[in-house]
Amino acid sequence: MSWGTELWDQFDNLEKHTQWGIDILEKYIKFVKERTEIELSYAKQLRNLSKKYQPKKNSKEEEEYRYTACKAFLSTLNEMNDYAGQHEVISENMTSQITVELARYVQELKQERKSHFHDGRKAQQHIETCWKQLESSKRRFERDCKEADRAQQYFEKMDADINVTKADVEKARQQAQMRHQMAEDSKADYSSILQKFNHEQHEYYHTHIPNIFQKIQEMEERRIVRIGESVKTYAELDRQVIPIIGKCLDGIVKAAESIDPKNDSQLAIEAYKSGFEPPGDIEFEDYTQPMKRTVSDNSLSNSRGEGKSELKFGGKSKGKLWPFIKKNKGATPEDFSNLPPEQRRKKLQQKVDELNKEIQKEMDQRDAITKMKDVYLKNPQMGDPASLDHKLAEVSQNIEKLRLEAQKFEAWLAEVEGRLPARSEQARRQSGMYDVQNPPAVNNCAQDRESPDGSYTEEQSQESEVKVLATDFDDEFDDEESLPAIGTCKALYTFEGQNEGTISVVEGETLYVIEEDKGDGWTRIRRSEDEEGYVPTSYVEVYLDKNAKGAKTYI
Repeated sequence: MSWGTELWDQFDNLEKHTQWGIDILEKYIKFVKERTEIELSYAKQLRNLSKKYQPKKNSKEEEEYRYTACKAFLSTLNEMNDYAGQHEVISENMTSQITVELARYVQELKQERKSHFHDGRKAQQHIETCWKQLESSKRRFERDCKEADRAQQYFEKMDADINVTKADVEKARQQAQMRHQMAEDSKADYSSILQKFNHEQHEYYHTHIPNIFQKIQEMEERRIVRIGESVKTYAELDRQVIPIIGKCLDGIVKAAESIDPKNDSQLAIEAYKSGFEPPGDIEFEDYTQPMKRTVSDNSLSNSRGEGKSELKFGGKSKGKLWPFIKKNKGATPEDFSNLPPEQRRKKLQQKVDELNKEIQKEMDQRDAITKMKDVYLKNPQMGDPASLDHKLAEVSQNIEKLRLEAQKFEAWLAEVEGRLPARSEQARRQSGMYDVQNPPAVNNCAQDRESPDGSYTEEQSQESEVKVLATDFDDEFDDEESLPAIGTCKALYTFEGQNEGTISVVEGETLYVIEEDKGDGWTRIRRSEDEEGYVPTSYVEVYLDKNAKGAKTYI
């Protein structure tokens, strides 16, 4: 099956057919290009959707994501962001491996097609020129033969005429011979050109055209194969991202399975528990007695008054009416005394943790400056050690201020914890800094300062509180040891830790967990004794050791 032999006379149709093939290829390129634009647009819309519903930082909405249902929703948003990334990968790969490659191939194909049909037209022109030469020699031969016949007839006529002179007859004879010779020459020329034309025609239809058409056929078949390969690549590029998309969907399913209604209920208790006891029974007031009416400390009407009566807290107060009392709407006191005891304790604990982090940050900075100063002392050419004294003194002053601030909030926290019902030992350890027993004087003072709305109205000297609850704060930071491992984790994805405090991990790598996610989306891990840092929690799967110290157990 060869175009050269089967389609030897279909030059024009082959030209149209091959042009149609190129048009089909360009149409497919346009299709893939539009698909890549759709993938990019879809990925962009998914990312915008995920970003739209992400919790805003430092807002109440961010606190809501402590609940497992909200965490599952947040995981869904993060997975959808990764899901969008895979559609971007599809678009990029289709552009580089199909659109760009086929566009380059089309240009090469057009040049090759142009070259082949140029050779075909050249062969056509050559055979047409040979045909014209043959026709010209044939007409000349025909004309010379007719001229020779007329000259011969004229000679015979003159020779038969007795009135014509001998000279005229001789002249007619010579003219007839000359015409006859010219006819013979034209015959020989016509025969030679005809033989040459037949040879050229044979070469044209049996050699030149078959070769050219065969090349065109091969070119067309390569185009068809190339389209088939591109269609296959089109499918494979989609197939390549299916495992990762599957992981994204598995992550969403895993997040859904991690939803714990009991845990969310417990979080609601921790978020809104006031710490007060329910109101006691209201005493009967007998108005039939002539004696002076006595208003009970536990009456509802008295609690709604102007705060003249004093409600006792804890076990001594039977009629605490916190749910019925309006909260103060003024500025929030520094010690959060406007909050119920349990909520106040949480706020103070949060403030203490923030101050401890700031202190640790300043101490790390001080250590870095100290090391730099030592380097300058050993190598004076690198810098002046005295230039760091001012900065070192400033950092030390900041540390001292933060410590005093932390001790102040620790005193308030210890005061509240001493007045709340006994909590578990684990909950007490969460404060991290309080092992000091609270003197009775602190509790009594706190009870005397409580108003009916649950806030504290009298101020106590901060200096006395700090003295009562003085701790070895400095020693705790100076003697800090490396944290023990509380479990292991497996890296789900590769993470390049380029920022300070982070660590790089490779997908599938197993490492030790030394600090859980505190709600900021980061987990602290360790690879070796000297290599540890933070990685995004969503990049690792954590397996906590329930027997490890400090490990949390989730229901």
